[in-house]
Order: sequence, then C-alpha cells, then structure tokens
Amino acid sequence: MENEMKYTEAFEELQTIVSDMEDSKISIDDLDIKIKRASELLKICKDKLFKTETNVQKILNEIKDYSKD
Repeated sequence: MENEMKYTEAFEELQTIVSDMEDSKISIDDLDIKIKRASELLKICKDKLFKTETNVQKILNEIKDYSKD
C-alpha cells in the first residue's frame, strides 16, 4: 500500500479538477475522463474520512472504558 494516495493529495487534485471545470479549462473530449477521475478521488476521500472517524471513535471508546476502571 505504499502507492496509496493520501487524503490531501486526492483533495488537492479534486480541487484542481473542479476549478478547471468552473473556468472551462477542460475540453468536452476530456470531460468524461476528468469526471471519472473526480469520482475516484471522491471515493478515496470518503473512504479515508470514514476510516479516520472509525479509528477516532474506537480510541474515544477505549479512553471512556479505561476511565470507568
């Protein structure tokens, strides 16, 4: 998993695609490719946010359980 894209990289690339779309810098020929890439990037971001939220919740639960002892 060394080649796994970091959240920040995915988000920045996604921002670039959105900005290029807003500025009409993407040709109609490339639009389909860019939209597919944006979809992949959104999935990466969503997955990373979900994993982070799950890990944080697990840690908070462990802390909560530890304080009860």
